[in-house]
Amino acid sequence: MHAAFFLLLGASFARFLIRHPGDPRTPWIVVLGVLLALLYVLSPVFAAQPRRQLFWLAAVVATWVVLVVLAPSFAWCSVPLLYTGLRTLPARAAVLLVGFLTALVVVAQLRLSHGFDPTLVLAPPAVAAIATAVFLHTQRQTERQRALIDDLVRTRRELAATERREGALAERQRLSMEIHDTLAQGLSSQRMLLQAADRTWDADPEAARRHTRTAAEIAARGLAETRRFVNDLAPPQFDGGARLEDALRALAASETAEGAEGTGTPVLFHLDGTPVPLPDGVRAALLRIAQGALANVREHAGAGTAALTLSYLGDQVVLDIADDGRGFAPGAPPGAAPGRGHGLPAMQARVRQLGGTLTVESAPGEGTVVSVCIPLNLEHH
Repeated sequence: MHAAFFLLLGASFARFLIRHPGDPRTPWIVVLGVLLALLYVLSPVFAAQPRRQLFWLAAVVATWVVLVVLAPSFAWCSVPLLYTGLRTLPARAAVLLVGFLTALVVVAQLRLSHGFDPTLVLAPPAVAAIATAVFLHTQRQTERQRALIDDLVRTRRELAATERREGALAERQRLSMEIHDTLAQGLSSQRMLLQAADRTWDADPEAARRHTRTAAEIAARGLAETRRFVNDLAPPQFDGGARLEDALRALAASETAEGAEGTGTPVLFHLDGTPVPLPDGVRAALLRIAQGALANVREHAGAGTAALTLSYLGDQVVLDIADDGRGFAPGAPPGAAPGRGHGLPAMQARVRQLGGTLTVESAPGEGTVVSVCIPLNLEHH
């Protein structure tokens, strides 16, 4: 557009000199032409502030009008000025300016012609109307696209903020479950062992020392778990690629050892089916569920024995935790005292994350069976 303006300005000036050699208006034409070119070059200086830009546009149009009055051939410079006005002014004011420029062009062309020519009257308004309509339509489309882009950017920011909030909530829930299934249960076991040691300290010092040593071992495991949380690693039972059945067997042996000391419940482990490699998430979740369920048995069930059964059924793995304790009525789980009751909800949350199901069968005086079924599909592998 800038190149077109200077080309038309030079062509108009050359035409005037060719058609009117030695004309007394020539000095004025030269001065006004140079002034118009200088004003056009200085447009970036005035574009920073709207008021200065309006002053600059008024000066450019006024200079051009004087040139057209003195030399009608300069009317063709109106084409770049038309787009300059459309970019600078609001739509209505720009349309009025376009109408004024077009009318002046028509008058100038009629002055240059040797007689009345209808095309000189109709062509400039038609061309100006088409150019204005196309420019305004494009401008509206640009504004709509800009608004759409702004909405998309804002939506992306809101979505990112929502994802961050959901991620934080999910991480809080994960840590809550991990703390409940490991540290809280370990602290509960330590408390029971230390209470037992306190009761037998005078009567049976050796048993008290055994309880204290067991509590120290549980504290060491809890410390290891805490370090694992900090480093966000897998459960320590799976170091070196240990299998789930091995971890569950070790868990049952640990519970049985505590039961022999009078602070836990003897636990039997049974394996059904042919073991297959399990994803880390499935192994960790099933181990945590087993730990949580046995903690409930130890603290609330008053059971004589408990059993862990791990079954590989081809396309799914099933873990059953059963006890012969006092049981409970559905809808009234044990340990529902204030500040407790996180065990079953934590198990259900873990199972939901893996697309599995959790069922609890219990009745007062008939024990409890917690069954977890996790599908084995490509997503888990």
